Amino acid sequence: MKALYTAARVLKQLAHDPRTLVLIFAVPPLLLWLLKYVFNNDLFFTQFAPLMLGIFPMIMMFLITSIATLRERKSGTLSRLMSMPLRKSDFIFGYALAFSLVAAIQAVLATLVMIYGLGIEIGGGTSFAIIAAVASALLGTTMGLFTSAFARTEFQAIQFMPALLFPQILLCGLFVARDQMATVLARISDWLPLTYSSDLMKRIAAGGSWGVDHTKDLIIICGFIIGFLLIGALTIRRQEKTK
Repeated sequence: MKALYTAARVLKQLAHDPRTLVLIFAVPPLLLWLLKYVFNNDLFFTQFAPLMLGIFPMIMMFLITSIATLRERKSGTLSRLMSMPLRKSDFIFGYALAFSLVAAIQAVLATLVMIYGLGIEIGGGTSFAIIAAVASALLGTTMGLFTSAFARTEFQAIQFMPALLFPQILLCGLFVARDQMATVLARISDWLPLTYSSDLMKRIAAGGSWGVDHTKDLIIICGFIIGFLLIGALTIRRQEKTK
């Protein structure tokens, strides 16, 4: 119930922040639309777009969640909440519930725009594409909650993006197939969550029914999501120390 209260409070705050809502819901579809005309090549965009569907929502949710959570801590909101019978886990899981709902809506919207607005056919079907996109957005949400526990300022929270996300984007197989990378890089990619999000989207885009490999990728993604939440709940601070 305490986590639900926190989630309701966060959603109420978001409802009164139109700029953040536009950033969450409008930017990923706009980036996909821009990508289509940047490439100006239907064949290449058709192959590339499904992978972007798993990356754009994740990046947006990572930024929004990490900055919003850090802002709560810096403003003293978390400290005041902790004076009530509210544990760190209630705070983290409440935020996770709220932003997971937002992430799911964002991912569904981006998927529908890509398939029906931009005419991209997904071999595995719309429902499977939505599952993969939602999983990726949830991954970004929990990664944002995780990194917010270590950042002291909003600028530091943004700095985590090139440190955590860019290497994953380079090594997930988006630009070069992982089996064509140097062995050490391929081994590193085996431990990165975006690798499995990218692999899942590739399998779905390629078509066919849901199989063992799909389930394996999804289970690993869920494992990362749970791990980030647990570590975030253990490490988050009540309030930043003022100098």
